[in-house]
Amino acid sequence: MTVIEISDSQAAVLKARAAAQGLSLKAWIEKLAEEFPEGSPRKPLKTGRGMLAKYGPAPSAEEIDENRREMFQSFGQDF
Repeated sequence: MTVIEISDSQAAVLKARAAAQGLSLKAWIEKLAEEFPEGSPRKPLKTGRGMLAKYGPAPSAEEIDENRREMFQSFGQDF
């Protein structure tokens, strides 16, 4: 048996979550342990690169510099 020390407020939150599913705290924790068995492979997290891959390759530093020059070439000429 393992004893985990948590604050009373944290214990109350866990008991409430267990009760919301109609389970005792012990039964709820056992259910959680079954859902996530030790050594089971976890789904990898999505990286920013993976989320933006659908937009194609990123612009190069030269392309960024060229775009800046184009955007700001007439900046301040009307004053």
